[in-house]
Amino acid sequence: MNKNVTTILGTRIDAISWAKAIENITTWADKRESRIVSLCNVHVAVSARSDAGLRHALDSSDMILPDGAPLVWLMHKRSWPEQQRISGPDLMWCALAQSEQLGLSVFFYGGTEHALQKLISIVRASFPSLQIAGHISPPFRAISDDEESSICNHIKQSGAKIIMVGLGCPKQEKWMARHKGQLHAVMLGVGAAFDYHAGTLQRAPLAWQHAGFEWLYRLMKEPTRLMKRYLLTNTLFLIALPWELWNSRRN
Repeated sequence: MNKNVTTILGTRIDAISWAKAIENITTWADKRESRIVSLCNVHVAVSARSDAGLRHALDSSDMILPDGAPLVWLMHKRSWPEQQRISGPDLMWCALAQSEQLGLSVFFYGGTEHALQKLISIVRASFPSLQIAGHISPPFRAISDDEESSICNHIKQSGAKIIMVGLGCPKQEKWMARHKGQLHAVMLGVGAAFDYHAGTLQRAPLAWQHAGFEWLYRLMKEPTRLMKRYLLTNTLFLIALPWELWNSRRN
């Protein structure tokens, strides 16, 4: 059993430093290995309990990082008091910086065309030597097998070694799982990171992030879209929390 792994609500979470996470990503990318890096927060962990497809996708991941203060707090109560939160937007930016230094090409898949164009412009200004292999904003509807095959071939032909996937949960996790073994690149599911870095969605101030209330800030900004999600998943997490705390003491 890997001593650097824990399980929260049935989802495997890797206990890992920022440096090691980035090292894994760039090493796999340089070798053109087909890998999946997922990020897990309360919403993802709770959703995976009732969504078999999401559960399978997470099980297919090569690295699952703790992107959520409650998960990190539970890890602190177990064997990893120094575990840090590894958020999608921050991971994406760090990976871009390292990719520029190491000459690793990057592809962007997801988001609206407007946000993606703004993102590419900002990324080029921030990382002028970064090799951008391409970008695609997929339609906001179910796509046919032929369309998905065409997208996959386009990404393959780009030669990208890292694919930033910004489709949101659970769509991005399932997309990455479907293409594992087909795309010889590291696929990073980064959620809303495209919108944050493009400036089309405002991220919570650092104080809110450090206090573990980034979810609340997002809810305040998008109450109509997120109210049902947070009301349901946060409630279910709180119901499961006593069991997780008992597991923490036992471990």
